[in-house]
Amino acid sequence: MEWSDTDASGHYHNSAVVRFMEAAEAALVRERGLVGYFGAAPRVRYEVDFTAPLWFQQEVTTVLTVERVGTSSMTFRFEVWGEEIDGRPRQLAASGRCTVVHVPQRADRASAPWPAEWITALTPAPTPGAGTGGGGSRQP
Repeated sequence: MEWSDTDASGHYHNSAVVRFMEAAEAALVRERGLVGYFGAAPRVRYEVDFTAPLWFQQEVTTVLTVERVGTSSMTFRFEVWGEEIDGRPRQLAASGRCTVVHVPQRADRASAPWPAEWITALTPAPTPGAGTGGGGSRQP
């Protein structure tokens, strides 16, 4: 947590969670090699539950998973964890979902189906005995 991420009370400002989630999203997109994603996936829904404060200079870990890939929309689930600091234990600070829609850079700016290679990259094959959740990324 940087000083600019905090408010007058000394703990995180709620807008910092958006930045943490988007950093994890960017890491996932780079890991999966999704060329053209940035600028083509605007947010249409964002929800978050704030459960604990984060403090200046506290290490933060963000976990992001692909919850659902639809025809032209995708929903991420995320958790923001505050790591142990000054005797305070590691705890979940915020969790939520973010939905994006594929809007390619075209003149009409209308939504369109996700490219097949993106769906393949973001929807790993289920492993025997495991759930059906999508791929994920951690961003410290």
